[in-house]
Amino acid sequence: MSDTTTSDATDLTRLTAVEMADRLAAGTLTSVELTQAHLDRIERLNPTLNAYLLVDAEGALATAAEVDVARATGEALPRLAGVPVAVKDIACTQGMRTTAGSRMLEDFVPPYDATIVTRLREARMPILGKTNMDEFAMGSSTEHSAFGPTRNPWDLSRIPGGSGGGSSAAVAAYLAPLAIGSDTGGSIRQPAAVTGTVGTKPTYGAVSRYGIIALASSLDQIGPCARTVADAALLHEVIAGHDPMDSTSVDAPVPDVVGASATGDLTGLRVGVVREISGTGEGAFQPGVLARFEESLEQLRALGAEISEVSCPHFGYAMAAYYLILPSEASSNLARYDAMRYGLREVPGGSPSAEQVMGASRDAGFGDEVKRRIILGTYALSSGYYDAYYGQAQKVRTLIARDFEAAFEQVDVLVSPTAPTTAFPLGDKTQDPMAMYLNDIATIPANLAGVPGMSIPSGTADEDGLPVGLQILAPAMQDQRLYAVGAALEARLREVHGGYVIEQAREIEVNA
Repeated sequence: MSDTTTSDATDLTRLTAVEMADRLAAGTLTSVELTQAHLDRIERLNPTLNAYLLVDAEGALATAAEVDVARATGEALPRLAGVPVAVKDIACTQGMRTTAGSRMLEDFVPPYDATIVTRLREARMPILGKTNMDEFAMGSSTEHSAFGPTRNPWDLSRIPGGSGGGSSAAVAAYLAPLAIGSDTGGSIRQPAAVTGTVGTKPTYGAVSRYGIIALASSLDQIGPCARTVADAALLHEVIAGHDPMDSTSVDAPVPDVVGASATGDLTGLRVGVVREISGTGEGAFQPGVLARFEESLEQLRALGAEISEVSCPHFGYAMAAYYLILPSEASSNLARYDAMRYGLREVPGGSPSAEQVMGASRDAGFGDEVKRRIILGTYALSSGYYDAYYGQAQKVRTLIARDFEAAFEQVDVLVSPTAPTTAFPLGDKTQDPMAMYLNDIATIPANLAGVPGMSIPSGTADEDGLPVGLQILAPAMQDQRLYAVGAALEARLREVHGGYVIEQAREIEVNA
């Protein structure tokens, strides 16, 4: 027996975050009604999707009720007050279990909030719960979660991307209008591409990492997940800004991303197509992905943009450099989970030494992908190999940053397909790590250079009907360009497709 979800115009979960905020402000909707609508949908669909690892219904409704009372008394409230949000389980939430998708932290309840969570609370946004993810954000499919994979709402047999598959699936399935993600090599943008949603990786340091469980500290970036560019801009505005608790936080004004998302004129904008990630050379992309990319370029031209090809000759080495830098930093960050200070403790029989307890605990607490990267990173940092591997990778990283600088002297933004394929079947690449890693081939360069990037839906692939993403990249601290280009192209593609791409997704069928 199956129960098909409804999607009529009265379904509150189908509103955009902008519409929700406007109706809340106008008094035609209460936050309790809105939050309860999402909780009802989560209760029905999450057992199938596994997008949430934890749902805080009581806490979300309490916040919603407080917002409704405040609004009724005439209190001035932030724009997104009362609009629910989901948070990737990599951000510490005071009193709420935070696992990073790992058995190692299965029982961890943080005593404090990450800065971004503090800012969500200050914005008076009800937090629906914590979303699923690849363990410690290592993966491109959310199949490496210790708590089971998340499924793609477009096709339940497919992956939702990774590592932020839980956040993207929650947004795509209308289990949340907005969500927080983290992007170390594409973990916001690639899931957005394969679920037909919008995902932004802000400039490195533009959003605080304080209270975020670290994977690779020089690459990690927090950002918004949404169904429209304007919604993403509103959440971006809430979480961005300097934080003295994070030594890498940029002390500069937040760009006007909300204002940028309201503009639509791209006349004279110089758009560069990166030859090395255009998908036409070695490792060619899926035909449907390339077709939507070419169509997006035509629409950009129609909007007045000037398209040209640019070369970033060192991008070809980005994957190799990334998979030396990331494991190296991950092996260092994850060394703290030693069963003495942090994490799961497994005590072997007899009278085990401290080293034996550490070994047993790390063996039981970490999954295979985490162990693989720790071993790789430890090797790359070991005596005698540091200069040959990690040191060389950092030099390549510098060359890639210079490629970006040279490219942005010629053009205002760069574009490419976000991912080489649409969502692949669950289990298709779990035994082939290299094939899995290649899914991030277009997104990784931005993390190495620290520049901002965004993925917006560009349509569906002809061969499988699944969503395709277009990536937009801008110079550091020019995040507003992403929103200006993304919003203009989104509006144009909406005319072409007769609506948002996400609206083409079929309803989810679940067992009653």
